Amino acid sequence: MRLDRAVIAGVLALLVWMPVPLASNRPASAAFIVLAVGGLLVLWGAHLLRDPLRQSWRAVRAGVIPLGLLLAVQGWVAVQYVGGLSSDPGATMEYLALGLAYTGLFALVLGVFTTRKRLNWLLGVLVVSGTLQAFYGALLVLTDFSWLAIGSDSGGVVSGTFVNRNHLAGYLEMTLACGIGWMLALREDRDFRWHHLAELLIGPKARIRLALIIMVIALVMSHSRMGNTAFFSSLIIMGGLFTLATPEHRGRNALILVSVLVIDVLVISQWFGLEELQQRLADTRFEDEVAMVEDDSGATREVVVRRENVDRDDVFAYALPQWRERPVAGFGAGTFETSFQRFPGRDVTALFDHAHNDFLQFAIEYGVVGVLPLAGFVVFAFYRALAPVWQRRSLYRSGVGMGAAMGILALMIHSSTDFNLQIPANAATFVVLCAIAVLANAHHRGHRRPST
Repeated sequence: MRLDRAVIAGVLALLVWMPVPLASNRPASAAFIVLAVGGLLVLWGAHLLRDPLRQSWRAVRAGVIPLGLLLAVQGWVAVQYVGGLSSDPGATMEYLALGLAYTGLFALVLGVFTTRKRLNWLLGVLVVSGTLQAFYGALLVLTDFSWLAIGSDSGGVVSGTFVNRNHLAGYLEMTLACGIGWMLALREDRDFRWHHLAELLIGPKARIRLALIIMVIALVMSHSRMGNTAFFSSLIIMGGLFTLATPEHRGRNALILVSVLVIDVLVISQWFGLEELQQRLADTRFEDEVAMVEDDSGATREVVVRRENVDRDDVFAYALPQWRERPVAGFGAGTFETSFQRFPGRDVTALFDHAHNDFLQFAIEYGVVGVLPLAGFVVFAFYRALAPVWQRRSLYRSGVGMGAAMGILALMIHSSTDFNLQIPANAATFVVLCAIAVLANAHHRGHRRPST
């Protein structure tokens, strides 16, 4: 059992560490993830050889389909590299190594977090990690401790240890969803009474509630437009579905979800930048603001007064022809930065290393062959997250499933305008979230005893 515990401790430590060194979005940090997951897989394999009951395989069998889909994606990336289909073999090899690490991490989470106690550890560590990121980022903005900053100056917005505030927002979307799901999972099977509201605010679950408040404050202070839109949209959508699907104690469930919106957004966030976020949303321009001016010769001409502030739309427009050039095989995983440069027009002057749209970038790099199993992995995980909500086998399972589904949906919404899944810390956390979706129904209460 010592090997088993070492693997658990290693996975939890890795999850906390990955966001710290600039979200592991540097070659050395990414290489550390690959080596760490590889080492943990060796330890887990040694544990399995010494475990005659092979209890770890129960959850792995439940996730064999998404695990197979992830392996299929990595197999295709290997074909791109070996078969000469990649326009940048070095980048493709790097993505292959990271992809194998994500796949191994998915298998590790399924294999070792098989009991309810361990699943609580996993959810708790993710919530703690998100809270630390939120607190650290807010501390830098609200105080003069700029000398504590990791990386570039935050510029008055919360970015934590991430280079980009949008990627911190993506990370918080997932950790917030874990916290909300965990709080719903720990709810009690009893009729609603108004004094339960006080218990929610000062009772045993108050620590989770405090963590949610800190993370929401940081999310608002990040001023990430799509990050906030994705989180609150997923909360409203999944919260509504959860309330409709669980008629038992519907009032209490609705109160928990509404409290996140009302208390956090309308009360707390008023003091932490909600107006600035609203202004950013209002100032979003999808087209140039032009005016007709008269020059010295008396002729009128069109002048751009304020340029559009959504350059990612230009990238999207020029990236579509790139996808049409190789729709089936793709340009190779990780090749967008080098392969895109011959497609944009003169109006795109900056260097874009990502498409600012995960769906489009995966389509360009992986082609239809690689995108189909990748999409199947996400769809299957989302389905497994929703299953315990509809089946209502237990309060705990439905809560965990709701949280996983909410996090998956939030990041999918955010991915339509950003590249969170190209950032190692966020991509790995998303894979863990998908594993939690499978574990929502596949875990058991304790050693050797399945739950009901």
